[in-house]
Amino acid sequence: MSLFQMKWLRRIVRHHTNPIPEVQAALWKRRLSVAYALLAWNAIGFVCYMIYIGRGDWAHYYGLKTDQEKQESQAVQFSKYLNVEKGKIIRFSGFQKREELEFDNQKSAK
Repeated sequence: MSLFQMKWLRRIVRHHTNPIPEVQAALWKRRLSVAYALLAWNAIGFVCYMIYIGRGDWAHYYGLKTDQEKQESQAVQFSKYLNVEKGKIIRFSGFQKREELEFDNQKSAK
């Protein structure tokens, strides 16, 4: 059972395609799963390599993010992205409050 049940799409596909034998379907399922596994393994390797050589923050490396933006925490970056003008960031570790920071994005926007 799928998350989005598009029965209309299933009817269209079944109407315009011919059924294939189960043996052939199983063979192609195996082939596609091996191809997907190889692709995923190479993607993980590429990401690890980029982190190892120091290009983990690719936006900063290619100049899409300034040094000031790199220094900001993720909470402040998201508040700017969501256009939150004023607010308070509270950081917790377990059940203990570690830090409380006020921010004002009106000053930086002008």
